[in-house]
Amino acid sequence: MKFCSTRNRDLRVTSAQAILRGLSEDGGLYTPAELPAFLPEEIEAMSRMDYRQVAETVLARFLPDYTQEELHTFVQEAYGSQFDHPDIAPVRRFRPGAWSLELWHGPTCAFKDFALQMLPRLLPAAAKKCGSDKTVAILVATSGDTGKAALEGFADVEGTRICVFYPHGGTSEMQRLQMVTQSGGNVNVFAVRGNFDDTQNGVKAIFTDAAAAAELDRKGVMLSSANSINWGRLAPQIAYYYWAYAQLLKQGAIRMGDKVNFSVPTGNFGDILAGYLAKKSGLPVDKLICASNENNVLTQFLNTGVYDRNRAFHLTASPSMDILISSNLERLLFMLCDGNDILVKNWMEQLKKHGKYDVGPNILKKLRDEGFLGFWCDDKLTAATIHDTWFGRGYLCDTHTGVAVNALQQYVALTGDKTPCVVVSTASPFKFAPAILPAMDLDFTGDDFQKLEAMEIVSGMPIPAPLKELKNKQPRFERVIEKEDMRREVLAWLAE
Repeated sequence: MKFCSTRNRDLRVTSAQAILRGLSEDGGLYTPAELPAFLPEEIEAMSRMDYRQVAETVLARFLPDYTQEELHTFVQEAYGSQFDHPDIAPVRRFRPGAWSLELWHGPTCAFKDFALQMLPRLLPAAAKKCGSDKTVAILVATSGDTGKAALEGFADVEGTRICVFYPHGGTSEMQRLQMVTQSGGNVNVFAVRGNFDDTQNGVKAIFTDAAAAAELDRKGVMLSSANSINWGRLAPQIAYYYWAYAQLLKQGAIRMGDKVNFSVPTGNFGDILAGYLAKKSGLPVDKLICASNENNVLTQFLNTGVYDRNRAFHLTASPSMDILISSNLERLLFMLCDGNDILVKNWMEQLKKHGKYDVGPNILKKLRDEGFLGFWCDDKLTAATIHDTWFGRGYLCDTHTGVAVNALQQYVALTGDKTPCVVVSTASPFKFAPAILPAMDLDFTGDDFQKLEAMEIVSGMPIPAPLKELKNKQPRFERVIEKEDMRREVLAWLAE
């Protein structure tokens, strides 16, 4: 199994090379040149496995450069006692025909843990496989959850350094505190004046800066990424789609071969792309419902074929989705146009120059044929959905999951489709207590930690230990920089 760049289909690298490099030198994203295929009997067998066994089975097919022994060790370490639920990712029925895939029982209370507990094991192994003895410097742009999950995963990992950039004022306070209090001698964090797209563009610019690469090379440093542009981030996420389907089989909700829909809160398009890769490798998936907040650039794209980021940027109650440039969409477009890298490069150049592109009617039809649908809701509707789900079903979800539940409701109201649907629940509601409490009809004016305690009392759910512990931690990283200074700060930090 080889990987090519979305901007050069003739380039071929191994999965280890793709993980080590993160982003192709031409600015493209490494994408499988071909996909593995799971047989129905292999999927059915997953219903008798625990999460670690499913993850190991799936990763073995998507990461062929790694031995079974390596993957077994990595999986056992990545999905161990740092998760607070024995199922790792419990699948809970919260209304007739709908289940929640809870991906927030890990050390940072967000779905990014599934990839970023694994990547710090995959990346050093990739360096050895590729014969590199350089220090790997990991640059991360985050809209909230990726930053903490990456910091937690890479803290004090030998042979690595990690620097995270987040938009100043663009995360929840809990997300910010998780990042700025991070321990570890190899970590650094900056707030950037701007939005997530500014930080993401800044990181990409450093990756494609030949002069910066040459300077770092002289210092024995190479850059890599822990964002979802890195194949090592996407591969572990594919596994939990197989797990969710297997759990519905185990619960007797479906029979092998029955189609299942997924509703996915979507920002950078990585999570829903992992679902598509699962579908294309054999998982019986019908619809992939792309759920957006008021930054609804993806909804417009899936409905019209026009991607247009020239619009107002909104700070919402679901900050991890406050994104107008969804990087992983490039991978999907590459697959849908049968690897036509000229088309992809042209679209990305139009996006860079004009802030928009139009894929035309043929690609739009393919998007629909592949099951992609887009829906969005604003903060008011999100809060109403959380309220109704809590009081009507006794299930409490966070603001991002609330968007996905609302998108599912819109889809069912529009189509009447009774296909079982799994809502991908991406974060603990406790990470967003100031937004969740009003949706629970609680008027509470205490500080963020008092709000956590109020939520615990009313919901009957325990405050996740990683959030409770933040109260006694002191911030280490409080610098705010301009987006134009990101390159300079990275080079200065790596020169220390």
